[in-house]
Amino acid sequence: MNPLLDFAGLPKFHAITPEIVKPAIEELIADAERVVAKVTGANEAPTWANVVTPIDDVTERLGRAWGVVGHLNAVVNSPALRDVYNGMLPTITQFWTQLSQNEALFAKYKQIRASSDTFAANGTPVGDFGGALTAAQIRSLDNEIRDFRLGGAELSAEKKTQFQAIQEELSTLMSKFNDNVLDATNAFAYVVVDQSELAGLPADAIEAARESAKADGQAGWKFTLQAPSYMPVMQYADHQPLRELMYRAYVTRASELGAKIEWDNSAVIKRILERRKESAALLGYNSYAEVSLAAKMAETPNDVVNFLNEMAAKSRPFAEQDWQELKMFAREQFNMAEVNAWDVGYVSEKLRQQRYAFSDNDVKQYFPESKVIAGLFRVVESIYGVTFAKASAETWHADVQFYDVRDKDGTLIGQFYFDLYARENKRGGAWMDDAINRRRAHGKLQHPVAFMTCNFPAPVGGRAALFTHDDVITLFHEFGHGLHQLLTEVDELGVSGINGVEWDAVELPSQFMENFCWEWDVLRHMTAHVETGEALPRALFDKMIAAKNFQAGMQFLRQIEFALFDMQSHIDFDPTNEDIIALVRRVREQVAVVQYPSFNRMPHAFSHIFGGGYAAGYYSYKWAEVLSADAYAAFEESGVLNQETGAKFRREVLARGGSRPAMESFIAFRGRKPEIEHLLRHNGMKLAA
Repeated sequence: MNPLLDFAGLPKFHAITPEIVKPAIEELIADAERVVAKVTGANEAPTWANVVTPIDDVTERLGRAWGVVGHLNAVVNSPALRDVYNGMLPTITQFWTQLSQNEALFAKYKQIRASSDTFAANGTPVGDFGGALTAAQIRSLDNEIRDFRLGGAELSAEKKTQFQAIQEELSTLMSKFNDNVLDATNAFAYVVVDQSELAGLPADAIEAARESAKADGQAGWKFTLQAPSYMPVMQYADHQPLRELMYRAYVTRASELGAKIEWDNSAVIKRILERRKESAALLGYNSYAEVSLAAKMAETPNDVVNFLNEMAAKSRPFAEQDWQELKMFAREQFNMAEVNAWDVGYVSEKLRQQRYAFSDNDVKQYFPESKVIAGLFRVVESIYGVTFAKASAETWHADVQFYDVRDKDGTLIGQFYFDLYARENKRGGAWMDDAINRRRAHGKLQHPVAFMTCNFPAPVGGRAALFTHDDVITLFHEFGHGLHQLLTEVDELGVSGINGVEWDAVELPSQFMENFCWEWDVLRHMTAHVETGEALPRALFDKMIAAKNFQAGMQFLRQIEFALFDMQSHIDFDPTNEDIIALVRRVREQVAVVQYPSFNRMPHAFSHIFGGGYAAGYYSYKWAEVLSADAYAAFEESGVLNQETGAKFRREVLARGGSRPAMESFIAFRGRKPEIEHLLRHNGMKLAA
């Protein structure tokens, strides 16, 4: 059997090779098309059992198989795998587009939904001929009906064809965007041969660079644009020309100013925005932003822009103060007439060290991987009553770990993969994705499985992997997404785990988890100095707390800048006649305090919106941060590891998945709507009354 067609258990990664992808996906699509034809051609009254269940059966198998292929393309990218992935993208996109435009299937979903309204209006149990419909099923039906409309089900035949062509092209363009970023990132390397240029760099960063050069058969120290190599240079390297060289290479990746013109994303971005604009017009929307918000909490693009402008106005005074302090320090300490973009990280680190008498590298020595993972598990076990244990499973790389998650009675709840280290041919950043979703069907319960992926520095020189505190925060963030997927108690596929959760609420559980990284009773249990084994000293923790909101205004406003650029590029920006870099500059002139050099090509590597699912949705980080800060305040009020509060958050937010609107889940937990004050307080930006 083709291993991609084996759904009896976990993916068989060792047996999945590029040549088996095409026949497997084609067979799954053919199976799905046969089932769709049978369902839509049936004369019996449509019910959940004879329509939704068989459609879920076949589309889940296709989704799981293609999800594995997509995951491997992101974490162990190879020319052969990339070719088959990109080659199959039009086929897979065509299937999903045609499915969403199937009028007969759309009609049956509407009939099932209408029958539930009829039963409810009569005062009898909401249901169909197969029995009562649950609230989760009704929510799932509502989402499906909305998605049929967004997929073009109500378009004319001619417009359906146009819409389908657009979707196929967009899927190819977004994959091309990501490929260009990955190739441009992997292609760059700078080998330092003069040891004096390494001044200021931490010992482990120098050792990693030496080993990297040695692996290539070179003398000296090799630096790349992957985060574990790039970030220490920008933060610690005394040699300004090295910082400038690395910065310029990083911010011109995949642009016309980059190493190879074939990796230039300029035309790709333009075409993506053009095609998104065209697809929105076909659906009858004024902008792609309106299409994006149709499945989110925010109601209109204007609501989002007003929210972001409000956040910008509240944070700007703090950002301006941060910037003035940084410039003054640079002038006084380094005789810098101006602070260039490649100086910001370096000077900021020096200012923090002077002000708070510690560096990120000092803190890093206390966070070996094993203690961090154990500390993470301790938090989750304390508040949610679940346990974690390493388990055996095939993986795609020797460094990947696999875990079981069990409830307090020992019942298996879910499983997950940890792929924590950066490496070549692996997409940058950090993310969580579903491998298998929870579902109850045909008398069986299928437990969820998640992929959790980061890009932390791997062990070097025979020593344990060490994480910065920012790395720890990232780990907690992604694990929050994972818990949303794993602790669901919803049995319907469409609203189980993160499925069906409004995009601007999906960051609630992840950003919520970040807060624990600033608690003494958490950190003291997850630290051990790499050499002495000593736990993080309270005095150093107090310094970290004092520095917690160091330059918070600048960082806050930077996220607003990204979000406004995203929204503006999808509201009224005309990609045919306007320049995307000019738009970036306009947004920066409007909100930013730090101005970046003219060669900065931020959009060309902005994978969230041009290669991922955050288009006209990047604002969701700040939107959800309002929810997460307020949710965490409940733990601050009751005790940060309070089991009762944890049980309520698990029950009302995590367990519910997408089975009800996110605002209802928040109110069920908090007893009221969210308040913005907690977010401002957590960022040290409490405004005077």
